[in-house]
Formats: sequence, C-alpha cells, structure tokens
Amino acid sequence: AWLDPGRFAVGLLLQFGGVVATALQPLWRLRLSGRWIADPRRPYVVVANHESMADIFAICHLPWGMKWLAKREVFWIPPVGPMMAMAGFVGVVRKDRTSRARAFELCRRRLEQRCPILIFPEGTRAVTRDLLPFRDGAFRLAIEAQVPILPVVVAGTRQVWPKGSLRLRPGRVRVHVLDPVPTEGLTDADVPVLREEVRRRIARAREELWREMGLLQPEREGTAQPARSSAHQSTT
Repeated sequence: AWLDPGRFAVGLLLQFGGVVATALQPLWRLRLSGRWIADPRRPYVVVANHESMADIFAICHLPWGMKWLAKREVFWIPPVGPMMAMAGFVGVVRKDRTSRARAFELCRRRLEQRCPILIFPEGTRAVTRDLLPFRDGAFRLAIEAQVPILPVVVAGTRQVWPKGSLRLRPGRVRVHVLDPVPTEGLTDADVPVLREEVRRRIARAREELWREMGLLQPEREGTAQPARSSAHQSTT
C-alpha cells in the first residue's frame, strides 16, 4: 500500500476490464471527446449524467483513474465488488444518513490522496430522457475540498442498453468531457448555484450530442431541454 497509497493500480485494472468488456461485444461504437485533465493525479469531483448501465462501461474509457461512489450492494457482486473495495471505491446506502456521512468523509479522504472522485449527481438512472434533479453532495464535497468540478456528458447509452432491459442494442455512444468548473472561494451557500450551473452545462452539451447523433426525435416518454449554445468540441 505504501507504494500505491491511492490504490490506483487496482482501479485502473477495473477500468481496463470495462474497456475489454466493451470491446468484446461489437454492438457499440464509442467515441470520446472534450478536454482531458492535464494531471491525472490532480483531484477533481467528476460528475456525469446517468442514463444506463452502459454509462459505466463508457466512462471506463476515460484515460485517467478515478474512485467511484456507488451503491453499497454493488460491492457484494463478485468479482467486481471486492475489486472495487480493494481499489478504494466508496459505497453508500443512499437512504441511510450515517452511511451518507461516512461516504462523504471517505470521498474527502480520497481527494486528499489526490484521487479524482466520480459521482452521478442524479443518484439513479433516469427512466425518461429528462435529466433528473442533481443532488447537493458532489457539489458540497468539491466546495469543502476546494477542488474543481469536472462535468462529463454521456449520450447514446440509454438507447443501447435501456433501463430494465437485459438486451444490448447496437448504436453509437459518446463520452464528452467539459471544461472544469472552479470552486475556489466558494462556500456552502454557493452549492445551489454551482449545482444548477453544472446541471445546465451538462444538459446543454448532452442535447448538442443528441443533435449530432440524430437522437433528438420526439419520444413518448419525455423531451429534451432546449439548447442555447454549442457544446465544447475539442475532439480526440
């Protein structure tokens, strides 16, 4: 542990497993774009929209290690769950206040170890295409630790692996990294403004990706939010 106090090696092995699992099934065409973080050991609170189990496999392709905040029950699923624990991922029981407080403290410690933390601020996968309200936790964490928020936008995953379905479908998937949002000088009083600003950026960029991918056709279960400007477009 003294050679790798942040336990990055096991975490990167898990992410590589997600990349391999994606490569072994030929249905998805994945594309990454956006602005990579210059220092993979600089702590960020990474926040992403959550539409499908496929989000996890898609985000695994990002070229830096992260600790993930995940439902506690996932840690009991072998062999992935024990590896998540070994890698220093953080489990939480969302309805348990004590568990949430402990998870918050563990996430803060990971940031002190210079480990980026990935959180899905919606808290669960959306049933419709509408972006769910963001919860405060990720933004309180970033402000308390005075580290930037790194917004990540995922598009196409709901179409290739719908919630509640066991059947994978062919299609395109995009993962787009937006510019970091600084938190220096912010306090807890700024959490609502920061939360809604990040949500707005993710919603706007997601719709831009939908437009590029031809996914803006009306759907019975919901409609997308209007976009006001183009998404960041530096592409790998």
